[in-house]
Amino acid sequence: MDEYRFYALISRMRNITRWGLMRNTFKENVQEHSHMVAVLAHGLALIRRDILGLAADPERCATAALFHDASEILTGDLPTPIKYYNPEIKKAYKQVEHISATKLLKMLPEGLQDSYAPLIYEDDETVHDIVKAADKLSAHIKCIEELKGGNTEFESAAKQTHQALEQMHLPEVDWFMEHCLPAFGKDLDQLE
Repeated sequence: MDEYRFYALISRMRNITRWGLMRNTFKENVQEHSHMVAVLAHGLALIRRDILGLAADPERCATAALFHDASEILTGDLPTPIKYYNPEIKKAYKQVEHISATKLLKMLPEGLQDSYAPLIYEDDETVHDIVKAADKLSAHIKCIEELKGGNTEFESAAKQTHQALEQMHLPEVDWFMEHCLPAFGKDLDQLE
């Protein structure tokens, strides 16, 4: 009998903590983060398609977002300041991520590998851009929530993630930031 370990490893995303170098008021793991990125990617794709009238596949974006950090199961979550410290490290880490993704795909039956490959590798440019934006948006929302909880450790990260979102020049991100993002700074009573 063949044994495939892909799904068992995916379930371990919950064991990988994000924001390891920062003091957190609440912990976030890769599984929680991936869920929020999927929600945001789906929303951004819907905004792109249904409000802005541009091409997008919300379901594909949401599914790709669920797996966007899957390679971290094997690599761990490398802190952003290290991951993007210089072009050589960034390139090397991209190679490590690719090798990890390939290793994960090989843990599936051959009949499923072709279906998962585009999700794991994010080979569609529009899907990739939306998932990347949702990933950055999720990081920015984490910063907003930490600041709302009085954790000033996230001030610089909040400014950097906000600036990165603006520099993406994606109309669906701009729309979300104008119409949806302010609500994340409100308390529960203000949201009702």
